[in-house]
Amino acid sequence: MDIDSASQPSKQSQPEPVPEIEIYLRLLILHHLLTSQSTYPQAMKLAHETIDKMQALNRRSMDPIAAKVWYAVERTYELAGELADARPHFLAAQRTAALRHDDETEASLINRILRSYLQYNLYDQADKLVSKTSFPSAAGNPQHARYHYYLGRIKAVQLNYTAAHTNLQQAIRRAPPAKTAPGFYQAVHKLTIVVELLMGDIPERSLFRHPVLEKALAGYFEIVKAVRNGSLSQFQNTLSKYAAEFEADKTYTLIVRLRQNVIKTGIRRLSLSYSRISLRDICVKLHLDSEEDAEYIVGKAIRDGVIDGRIVHEKGWMECGSQKGGYGPEVSDVFARRIAYCLELHNQSVKAMRYPLNAHRKELAAAEGAREREKELAKEIQEGGDLDDEGPDLGEGF
Repeated sequence: MDIDSASQPSKQSQPEPVPEIEIYLRLLILHHLLTSQSTYPQAMKLAHETIDKMQALNRRSMDPIAAKVWYAVERTYELAGELADARPHFLAAQRTAALRHDDETEASLINRILRSYLQYNLYDQADKLVSKTSFPSAAGNPQHARYHYYLGRIKAVQLNYTAAHTNLQQAIRRAPPAKTAPGFYQAVHKLTIVVELLMGDIPERSLFRHPVLEKALAGYFEIVKAVRNGSLSQFQNTLSKYAAEFEADKTYTLIVRLRQNVIKTGIRRLSLSYSRISLRDICVKLHLDSEEDAEYIVGKAIRDGVIDGRIVHEKGWMECGSQKGGYGPEVSDVFARRIAYCLELHNQSVKAMRYPLNAHRKELAAAEGAREREKELAKEIQEGGDLDDEGPDLGEGF
């Protein structure tokens, strides 16, 4: 009798891991490697391998993770001091994401490229990138906040302070809460304060009492006080004291522009205090180098409408005229900016509104039911009218 040999149980094939899970695990490992400077080479190698694998898989279900992977890649190059070398990879990936209509990845890559340009002070190239590309409107609020912040920096360097202030306000509004992202919250407010000072406005004092901003804005608070008082010596001392902090924040060149604002404020205060003051006294009080500089600055302030007065060259003094009222073109400009901001806020709020799924079907069903009831009511009225016409003739008295 033949005995069949016991059949060996077939090994069950192990299911292949989902590619999205693998890429996500690589992303977590990459962030872990970035916590230590000794593991930067390993992080760079892993970043290249992750990019190659992600591009080889070419799966649309991986798009939400791809945006975060590109951020980690940019962070790896930045910490390694090779951010300029990553720019060709970002540009190629941005073109691919735009063709695939991958909004989140495209938005992330545009921000990566802008950060790369601004890191090396390539503001002209950053402005060309902004003009040649359109930022996806369907991107998330964090990407929009970063984009508006970078736009604010570009416009501020280009002396377009009104547009810079508008973009920075949008960045603050779209940014995460202060305790969730304190670094970004502080960076945006530092630049906003400088832009407001360059526009001739003084930030509110309550801003410097914010628990997240109080320590970070200590140097900027001293600058605000110097500009408000019109003290050029206080401004120069504060600038030299916090120069390293301002350079790290990349606001030093903008703050240097405030010197003219400080001088204009000082001249305005002097014009309010004196009806006549010599150019020598102006030079001493504002700590200017010579009387010629004082004469030039006073003449420019009179021409720009900062003060109302005239220079008597023969006697070497400035005569201040009567003060203007509180209304003028500058007041209408302020109101125009406020109205434009409120309208933009309303439009953004309308776009951000969310409605229940398939809610319109209920309204359609209710409208259809009302239409049917109207038809039935009209039919009943018509039938009732026919019965009245067929009634007996009871005479003229009835």
